[in-house]
Amino acid sequence: MTTITEPDSWLGVELRHLAALEAVASAGSFGRAAERLGYTQSAVSQQIATLERVVGEKLVERPGGPRAVSLTEAGTLLLRHAEAIVARLDAARADMAALRAGETGTLRLGTYQSFGARVLPGVMREFRQAWPGIELELSEPTTDPDLYGAIESGALDLAFCSPPLPDGPFAELALASDPYVLVVPTDHRLAARSAASLADVDDLPLIGASVCSSGVVAERALRDAGFEVEYGFRSDDNGTVQGLVAAGYGAALVPLLAVLPGDDRVKVLRLKPVIPRRVIAVVWHRDRHRSPAARAFVEIAEEVAAQVERELVEP
Repeated sequence: MTTITEPDSWLGVELRHLAALEAVASAGSFGRAAERLGYTQSAVSQQIATLERVVGEKLVERPGGPRAVSLTEAGTLLLRHAEAIVARLDAARADMAALRAGETGTLRLGTYQSFGARVLPGVMREFRQAWPGIELELSEPTTDPDLYGAIESGALDLAFCSPPLPDGPFAELALASDPYVLVVPTDHRLAARSAASLADVDDLPLIGASVCSSGVVAERALRDAGFEVEYGFRSDDNGTVQGLVAAGYGAALVPLLAVLPGDDRVKVLRLKPVIPRRVIAVVWHRDRHRSPAARAFVEIAEEVAAQVERELVEP
């Protein structure tokens, strides 16, 4: 006896339906979603209606008038999957562009301040000599989630970061490690020393990072050692942090590469006992095609970062 299998209605879900759901959720209206997608408003409405019919759930609340539309509980649940699928499509598009590029094209890089100031120039200099046909496009995402989101969507090919990595389709290569130091004003009582203890840090008003991973690592190390952490000010700009230290506003516990050299207004002290070093790594999307240029860039970055680490002399 032959059993006839009922067709799976979910096979009727198309990428354009999921893209429409994502656009409506982000824009808050069918009209703005249509502008973003290049469709008519009625086309977007039809796509959402088709998606609701296929999945058998109401996905969008339509209050009418000037009020913004919103997602139902089912719509919010489906949106999480839609975003992941659309992100993979963006990554696939980026893959095809990288494959076509060969030895010409653009390599898109994400970086952060201390690496960009102290290591990246040497990497770029060597890469440009070896790969003159590749244009390097640099960006400095505001937060770590922005950086990893750009790698996942294909907006960035490579990015420099400080592990641990979040969950996601990421691969990494550790390039170097960077010791944490204490930066104090030159007229501070600790400035006569060559080293400071965590107990000394506990007594100081601290200036720390807002969201960057290096600040999180330092703060966790202090708390794990049993010290309360209080910050008088937070900033992810290395120049601002060092300037405030020089002005006597507080002290800073930062990676050595984040210290701007040649500043006689501050004293840099090593820590005893040491806290775990910040690891500097390069990250990419593990499921995406990596062009020959991208692989070469990683190899050059590994060589240059290792040289910088050898030359990095703690105070």
